[in-house]
Amino acid sequence: MASPTPLALARQLLGILHRDGDRLRHIDAYLHGRHADPYMPPQADDEYRLLARRAVSNWMPLLVGTPAQALYVDGHRQGGGSGEASGPDSTTPEWEHWQASRLDARQAAIYRGALAYGHSFTVTERNQAGEVVTRGLSALKTAALFEDAANDDTPAAALTVTAWPQGEQPGEARLWDARREYAVTFLALNDEKSIRVQARRPHGAGECPVTRFSAYVDLEGRTLGVIEPMIALQDRINQTVFDLLLAQSYGSTKVRTVTGMAPPVQRNPETGEPVLDADGNPIPLRINHNSRRFLFAEDPDVRFGSLDETPLQGFIDSIDMSIRHLSALAQVPPHHLLGQIANLSAEALQAAEVALSRKIAEFRTSFGESWERVFRLAAELSGNASAAEDYKGEVVWRDMESRSLGQAADALGKLRTQLGIPERGLWRRVPGVTQTELEDWEQMREDDDSVAQLAGALTRATPEQQTDVQPVAA
Repeated sequence: MASPTPLALARQLLGILHRDGDRLRHIDAYLHGRHADPYMPPQADDEYRLLARRAVSNWMPLLVGTPAQALYVDGHRQGGGSGEASGPDSTTPEWEHWQASRLDARQAAIYRGALAYGHSFTVTERNQAGEVVTRGLSALKTAALFEDAANDDTPAAALTVTAWPQGEQPGEARLWDARREYAVTFLALNDEKSIRVQARRPHGAGECPVTRFSAYVDLEGRTLGVIEPMIALQDRINQTVFDLLLAQSYGSTKVRTVTGMAPPVQRNPETGEPVLDADGNPIPLRINHNSRRFLFAEDPDVRFGSLDETPLQGFIDSIDMSIRHLSALAQVPPHHLLGQIANLSAEALQAAEVALSRKIAEFRTSFGESWERVFRLAAELSGNASAAEDYKGEVVWRDMESRSLGQAADALGKLRTQLGIPERGLWRRVPGVTQTELEDWEQMREDDDSVAQLAGALTRATPEQQTDVQPVAA
């Protein structure tokens, strides 16, 4: 079967952006706090609408940020059984590409995009200076085609919009297939007749240089992030907060009542006649009542009373319950959302973190495979044929778990003495250690070994000095 033409690929990819655009923009709106208004009566006034805006409690960034803050690539270990990892001070081509791309800082945006929308992308290519660099691409502007979207890591083609149409000014996009890059112009995503494609240059890789980072992907190839399943629950929280604000504004104070008493009215100081309003009714005087004043009436038929305030605790409990539901469904520990960590033991905190740790491990597995493809693409573009075929390499994730250094040292010591695991194999399990520190330790160990070997050689080369001990006469 003949391969699709670049024009056909551009039409399909722009059609995917048009199809998914409304859903992704809806997710983006919730991520940035632009939520649907809570229910209110049709005749609601501006005061109601003000309370509706204040009722938005945006939990979505926390659902994205909590796992994203535990995702940090700190090195790359080559395959082939070497066991050595490149890191920030390494000179391997893979890590030089990482540093040239400023991915120490920019990797976080790629993870956050994948977690929020379900997927994000990177493109690996040579820049104008001839360096191989990788940069992130937004899911709102990028689409990719796969023969098997559920199982393929390599897209058949990908497109990213670089400029949206403005009036009669056409939009611009970049298209990559397995060999070349193309320039695409279009007037609208769904206007196939306006699409124009122009070949630019070979991109230098043996396959499409765009890599997909997916949070969750099913066997249908559909990706899902952490926000979309939580939108209904976020709306429920906003509605409850809105109801709380209404009760707080209109019913949270005790109202005093009086019946059977005519209020005093304003009178003309000169004539003593009542002052009338525009409708001819007397204007009552405002009653200045506070805790230091006493209410009384001369008429025995006057009755005083009060209307109780609306209790707010039920609304507060409902909000707390909804947030706990959000915590359970999102696999984020409740104390991350509610801040309630008092009287919790270390074992209880660790148990609460188990679900989140498993979730992060799943993301690391998925994102790690994507980074390994990025490293192979970078090696191919750099002319490193052996590294371009290195399917045994893996990225090294920084250990972001909070553990006691004393407990870790005790456990690592037992692993060394009881199981015979080599010391260097345990260095990476020291809490908070970075790749730079590991390389410094390695260099220090080599220096210490060199000094010890030199001392041993000098000892062997120096003859022993025999000292004759003469008995001393008494």
